[in-house]
Amino acid sequence: MFGLFQSQEKKMRENAANWLELADRVYHFRRDVLPAAQVAELQSHMAALRSLLKEKAGAEKLKLEIEALEEVLRRTGGAVYPKSALVENVEFFLVAAIVILGIRTYFVQPFKIPTNSMWPTYNGMTAEVFPTAAEEPSTLVEAGRAVAFGAWPHRLDAPVAGEVLIPFMEVERGPVYNRKVPGRTWLVIPTELREYTLIVGDKPVSVKLPLDFDFNWVISEGLVTPGRRYDNLTFVTQLLELGRRNGVVERTINGERVRCIRTGRTVRAGERFLSFDELTGDQLFVDRVSYHFVRPDVGQGFVFRTDHIDSIYMRDGAGNQLEQYYIKRLVGTPGDELEIVAGKATADGNLSAGSAHSGGVLLRNGKPIEGAGAFASNRDQKDGYRGYQSIGELAPGKKLTVPKGRFLALGDNSFNSQDGRYWGFVPGKDVAVRPLFIYFPFTKHWGPAK
Repeated sequence: MFGLFQSQEKKMRENAANWLELADRVYHFRRDVLPAAQVAELQSHMAALRSLLKEKAGAEKLKLEIEALEEVLRRTGGAVYPKSALVENVEFFLVAAIVILGIRTYFVQPFKIPTNSMWPTYNGMTAEVFPTAAEEPSTLVEAGRAVAFGAWPHRLDAPVAGEVLIPFMEVERGPVYNRKVPGRTWLVIPTELREYTLIVGDKPVSVKLPLDFDFNWVISEGLVTPGRRYDNLTFVTQLLELGRRNGVVERTINGERVRCIRTGRTVRAGERFLSFDELTGDQLFVDRVSYHFVRPDVGQGFVFRTDHIDSIYMRDGAGNQLEQYYIKRLVGTPGDELEIVAGKATADGNLSAGSAHSGGVLLRNGKPIEGAGAFASNRDQKDGYRGYQSIGELAPGKKLTVPKGRFLALGDNSFNSQDGRYWGFVPGKDVAVRPLFIYFPFTKHWGPAK
């Protein structure tokens, strides 16, 4: 910016120095392949320009000698000079790509939160359901939401008049009928999606969503208990209660005979019966350097690879080991003893009574765990945190001692997190990175990672 205030002579001297640097490159790269006469001509003009710089000649003299040198360089430069705009652009993007890959590999890397196991500290993909068409955002607002929150609209209209039915599945694929189908990210990159199907009258209505998106959230707030906040703990119970109250019918979907829960809601042909936005998960930069030099501290966000965690929970349907990055919160380092006890903290610092089925308090070495705001919120069961679920390796009455060279990680959203209670400890060699900064979307989570 300060070049605006430089004199014409100073600008020309800087220009001359740049041309001499280019001429030196041509000379050293090509002097062994150029005819002797061209080498001598190049040296002569280089010496003349250096002499003018040494004498602090005026801008006009420097300009004339630069033009003479540039003419020689055009005849002698080969691949060094002149370069086409295409070559220069290719070089620029190649260097930029190398720099970016280097930064990603050794220093800072972007990472996207896929699920809600760390909610409400971090958001995975979430849903915002609009009970009526009047509450849907306008086209302009919708565009703004896409930029600010990564919101993607889904609007389902009835193909015929009839009652809205929820096809129910009692299998591990989830309670609402779905199947995996091929799809594309950004309309280009091949990926796998999950197709959910609802029924209006006797006609299927399908919507394709990312594998990690929680469609139960949409069904709960849009069809099962409108006006009530989604609760993953009670969703299936509420769905079954709806079926007991309204009845169940059968329909055929993709050649399968499926039981469908009646919602009691009838719609006209063309009427919108379900409207929601799919909101992207938190995207953050993670630090790839720190854990090479210091041991992770209890309470830190904790990103690790699953490559060497030996558990049935870390294998896909074909029995292959999952090789993914997970994010949880570090709760135990080597030698720590962990336990979950029923109840929650009271004002005097004691624990209230609670059942094994409600949220409990996580103890580290006999005391309520400390080191993160999420620990305190789970201990007090406030601000959306429900406490820790006592299950699996930390079932009621069980304690875990972290062995040497291992770590224990749990999700902040304990009732919706598959974590160390199921698959055990993280080997030290698989500890990967530390969360740094949430850069998108622009919600209240934006800023330094918690």
